[in-house]
This record gives sequence, C-alpha cells and structure tokens, in this order.
Amino acid sequence: MNDPLPPLRAVIAAHDLNAKKSLGQNFLFDLNLTRRIARAAGAEDGGTFYEVGPGPGGLTRALLAEGADKVIAVERDRRCLPALDEIAEAYRGRLDVLSGDAMTMDEAELLPRGARIAANLPYNVGTALLIKWLTAPQWPPVWASATLMFQREVAERLVAKPGSEQYGRISVLAQWRCTAKILFDVNRNAFVPPPSVTSSIVRLEPRPEPLAPARLEDLKRITAAAFGQRRKMLRQSLKSLAPDAEARILAAGLDPTARPEDLRIQDFALLSRAFFR
Repeated sequence: MNDPLPPLRAVIAAHDLNAKKSLGQNFLFDLNLTRRIARAAGAEDGGTFYEVGPGPGGLTRALLAEGADKVIAVERDRRCLPALDEIAEAYRGRLDVLSGDAMTMDEAELLPRGARIAANLPYNVGTALLIKWLTAPQWPPVWASATLMFQREVAERLVAKPGSEQYGRISVLAQWRCTAKILFDVNRNAFVPPPSVTSSIVRLEPRPEPLAPARLEDLKRITAAAFGQRRKMLRQSLKSLAPDAEARILAAGLDPTARPEDLRIQDFALLSRAFFR
C-alpha cells in the first residue's frame, strides 16, 4: 500500500530532529531502501514485528506499508515520539510505541510467539542487544526471525567460519542457536549523518535445538576464556577455568595446542561439557 505520510526529510525538519551520536543514531531517509529491508524481514506476510530504535520512523513506515499487521516499536529518544505518534495515527491500531530502553525489555512478555524482529539497530548497542536475544534463557525464543542492520564488520563476525580472522565468540553464540546470513549491504551515504562504515542487513533464524548439546552458561564461559586470549593455545587460555585444562581438552578429543579460531562450534560444546560436566 502507499505510505500516506510526508517525506521523511519533511518529518525530521518539522520536528527539528537531528541524529544524536551519543545514542548511536543514523537516520535512513530512503523509503525505497527501508521498504526493501521490510520485505527482507517478511512484512508482506503480515504478522507482528518488533522494532528497536525506530527514530523518526523510516523503517516503521515501511513495515506497515508493506503489510505488517502490527509493529511494536521501542524508542529511547523521547524527541522522536511525536513523529512516531503521527505514524500511529495514520496506521490506526497497527503501531504500538513504547518509550524506554530495549535492553531492559522482556521480549518473552512483550511479544506474541512468532513475532519477527526488524531493526536498524543503533550502532552503540546493537551487539549488546543481539547477545541479549541470543542468550535468552528459553529456547527457541518467542521471535521467529531477526532481520537486523549492523556495521559490516559485525555482520561478518556473525556469519564467520572457523579459521577466519572474523571468527570469534559472537560467531559461536550466534551460530550455535541460529542460522545467520548476510542479505545485502547498505551504502553509508544512505544515512544522515553518514556513518564512517558500510552497513549490512543480516537475517537470523532460531534453530529448533542448538547446533550441539551444551549448557548456555558453560558455553559462554568457555568462549569468553578462549577468545579472551585468542592468540594463545587452548591449554593456556583455558587454564583459568581448571588447573588440569590440558587433560580436559584431551578428554574432549581435541588438540590442546589448537587456537580458538580453529575450533568448530561443536568443539566448543565438547569443551563446555568437559570443563563443566
């Protein structure tokens, strides 16, 4: 359907909005691009979408115009609330705006099961929010997919494979519980103000079961220790977890002289069971 609202530049001018660096804000003006993101998130299929940091509402409008039945948007910056209220008025009953910090929200209570996350995440909290979602105590989570914008560097870490420089703790946590795929890049000039880096749209879909059996807290501890000293061999970096680290690594069937970037996700699960059984 057509978007009944004025161009986003006019909305931002009318409400005297400027992107705040302290909030990690970069506004997307191109509604063709935001609609592409909305379609990638599956808005044409209807359903409920959860958006974090909508700002003046470029992606919000796109989700609604493309067919989302409901958008639940959480915005920290109270300056943006009047612009979002105008969208809620234009799309009656289809937009709920919550003023608050998404880091403190309980999505399991807030969202209906099967909701999808779609967000141009603020750069300064994007990774922290994703880790919060990936480490929810209940799995599968309430959300069915997450279509998110990150800096290209973060996106590459999410999909990185063992042996690559980008492979790290967040690669393991993301791919242990989800499938992850980079859909397309977004040129820095699409934003106001332009960030210093290229951005990428990433789609994550929860696995019904984690890739390999392990307790979440154990996997978090193993990966934190291993990648905290990623240049060291496992027998050294994991010694902080157990004095007999080398024996435990061998018991897991792994090489104590290996480095963390050489291990598969399944290997980290083996280590977590060997160290914390």
